[in-house]
Amino acid sequence: MDVIVITGVAQGMGREVAKLLAAGGDAIAGFDVDGAGIESLQKELPGDHLLTRLDVTDLAGIAAFRDRVLEKYGHVDTVLSNVGIGFFGPFEEVNLPKAAKCLEINVIGTAAIFQAFIPRMRERRAGKLIAVSSLVGQIPFPFESIYTASKFAVEGLVLSMRLELEPFGIRMALIQPAQVSTSFAAKIHFLPPEGSPYRDRVNRFINKDNELIKTAPNPLQAAKVIYGVVKNPAPKLHNQIDFKSRFFMGLNRVLPTKLRDLILLDTMDIK
Repeated sequence: MDVIVITGVAQGMGREVAKLLAAGGDAIAGFDVDGAGIESLQKELPGDHLLTRLDVTDLAGIAAFRDRVLEKYGHVDTVLSNVGIGFFGPFEEVNLPKAAKCLEINVIGTAAIFQAFIPRMRERRAGKLIAVSSLVGQIPFPFESIYTASKFAVEGLVLSMRLELEPFGIRMALIQPAQVSTSFAAKIHFLPPEGSPYRDRVNRFINKDNELIKTAPNPLQAAKVIYGVVKNPAPKLHNQIDFKSRFFMGLNRVLPTKLRDLILLDTMDIK
């Protein structure tokens, strides 16, 4: 039995990963701000698990959660940082206090849950830290500047930490979806006000994104990829989930930036 910590466990990919792992006999220690989702998941999972309602920005709460997990299980094999929020809109019109909250959740939230469990992993000289990033963690999309910044930061965090922690037997991995067919995008999409110079292009971007998401993998399909990374004793550093992510990552490696950007803008109908 492995012990897996999962943030953002109550819905979407996090929930599906937890169900797959629990079905295989692993213990899940997870949290989410969605209390009702936590309660329903607790009833669904077979076995003995530690699930609680917690905000990833509550640093004292994370420390207390870590103590409960280690008291119950003694160790943790894998930490999956899955929690995150989106942020959409032309940068000129961004509400900066709201942007700061996105960065706090996506970046500091990931850092906090990793930092909490590193000492025990280091002592055991074993463990995996996995962060859910995004295609935009390497390839910026327009109208997603703040979200893109948060995922670039997560990727930089993981790449730097990897060099510090590998001597202690701790492995790092990134999950890089482009799109998953959840309500994630729908919750953040909005049109700029009438008169905004960005309104027409944003409208076309949203329409194209909504069209593309119809063929995106569902949370269970994405979870199966993440499950494979969790269970792999030596996972790859970069792990894409869907064709769109693999396609653009491939372009990023071989094409000049200008040509890559033209293809991206054409794909999103905003050339």
